[in-house]
Amino acid sequence: MEVILLERVAKLGQMGEVVKVRDGFARNFLLKRKKALRATAENRAKYDGMKAELEANNLKAKSEASKAAEKIDGLEIIIIRQASESGQLFGSVSVRDVVAALAEEKITVSRPQVWLDAPIKTVGLQKVTIAVHPEIEAVITVIVARSADEAERIKRGEDISTRREDQDAAAEALAAAGEFFDPEAQHDDVQPDQGEQPAEAR
Repeated sequence: MEVILLERVAKLGQMGEVVKVRDGFARNFLLKRKKALRATAENRAKYDGMKAELEANNLKAKSEASKAAEKIDGLEIIIIRQASESGQLFGSVSVRDVVAALAEEKITVSRPQVWLDAPIKTVGLQKVTIAVHPEIEAVITVIVARSADEAERIKRGEDISTRREDQDAAAEALAAAGEFFDPEAQHDDVQPDQGEQPAEAR
């Protein structure tokens, strides 16, 4: 189906462009959300008549969206979830959860504005794009953790993917390795003495 876009649609085209899309996508998304008109002769004439108004409205919305984007861009939100020791969530963090977390920060966005390719299923940090306007995007950081303390550790860049026991075992292994290599250091000290013995013998 050919449609006339009434606003910029990511990966599709700019306002006023006539693009060919799948019928289902046109009916269920573009036409339903008033983002496009069917590309008929009647609608082309209708678009020409409303073009100036659409562009003026778009400019106003874009200006407001720029202010909103400045407020949102770089924002960090923390979502606390239960997870296994390996960091696998019992469930997942979806678009709905991100919308709810932003609402707690007094930022209202709709679900289609949150670009999350797939639900988040592990503890950690992820960048998420918020389309505040068809032409303006902001990027927020979503920190998923088991506790506020863990969220702070993730923020600092600590690797919390390994279990605490594994970290302790690794620390013990390093300590043991240090002890193992100490005798070699003494051995190096002894070498000059070995070199001196023949001199004494002379």
